[in-house]
Amino acid sequence: MRAYVYTDKSLERYAGRFVWLSVNTEDAKNAAFLKRYPIPALPTIVVLDATGKVSMRYVGGATVPQLRRMLDDAGHTQSSADKLLAAADRLASDGEHAAAAKKYDEAIAAAPKGWRNFGRAAESLLFSLSLADENPRCATRAIELYPRVKGTASAANVAATGLSCALGLEDRKDDAAKLEQMTREVFDDPKITMSGDDRSGLYITLIDARDNAKDEQGALKLRQEWAAFLEQSAAAAKTPEQRAVYDSHRLSAYMDLGTPEKAIPMLEQSERDFPKDYNPPARLALAYKAMKDYDKALAASDRALPLVYGPRKLIVLGARADIYVAKGDTAAAKVTIAQAIAYAKSLPEGQRSERRIAALEKRLSSMQ
Repeated sequence: MRAYVYTDKSLERYAGRFVWLSVNTEDAKNAAFLKRYPIPALPTIVVLDATGKVSMRYVGGATVPQLRRMLDDAGHTQSSADKLLAAADRLASDGEHAAAAKKYDEAIAAAPKGWRNFGRAAESLLFSLSLADENPRCATRAIELYPRVKGTASAANVAATGLSCALGLEDRKDDAAKLEQMTREVFDDPKITMSGDDRSGLYITLIDARDNAKDEQGALKLRQEWAAFLEQSAAAAKTPEQRAVYDSHRLSAYMDLGTPEKAIPMLEQSERDFPKDYNPPARLALAYKAMKDYDKALAASDRALPLVYGPRKLIVLGARADIYVAKGDTAAAKVTIAQAIAYAKSLPEGQRSERRIAALEKRLSSMQ
């Protein structure tokens, strides 16, 4: 969104109404903010009133028209459905996902005909159900809600989130098939405007569905289409920042296709374009590991580590340990995991995750 949405000049009209703030969730100085307003995924858009109360919250990427609509509606609680939606957003912001899902359902039930916020409420309901591990209900509600958002920008998230919830549920194969068809319908609808990375996300969900169905040829075809789409999108980018938006998905596509070497030139270019960003060298480390060039993988990891901070550093350290394991250097892998545990414990509240610490400690004990 930073590269494609927030640069749009039509957003300038909101300058007098909103104070724009970008929060770096990796910076320890923002830990208190994150404790008060947990961020489950990036991007997350939160609108706060003058008292710091959440008046609107949306998880996921938004197009310029979607963002303008959310900003126009933020703080306007004229109907009972609007009030229930605002209450649900506050519960979701507090991390109370099960309670938030119930409140989103209440808002949808109370929605007047033609309610402007219906799509956002439906998307938010399904996201909260997924975070609350209520996958069966998530799949059911997605099937129920899809006809009411069909043909709109919200249809993509409703169908894809429902499909993700249904995959892996042995007793929901029919639901998964329905939701896959809905997701494909959105994907093929030329009238629905989506950003490149959102369309890439639909590719990922559809590939997961074919993998789940054990359709190797169907999954391979989608992966090839996905890689070609990403390459075209990156080639059409007008700035290095826009081009780099596709780096992570392109790397995933190339690795899935068994051609990680194709990622090397783009990531080297991104490292030159953004010398202070840890992402390019961290991704190079993954590509070189997949190529079994472990020395170059470790060298790239060496370049990433001084640049990364916050919880993301644990990802880089975990990947580094994986490189050592693949190389056969178990001792170095143990040292790296121990380093990750110490760092994880040093993070301030709001960034510190006991679940992640436990997972790292379990991994270390399994290596003894």
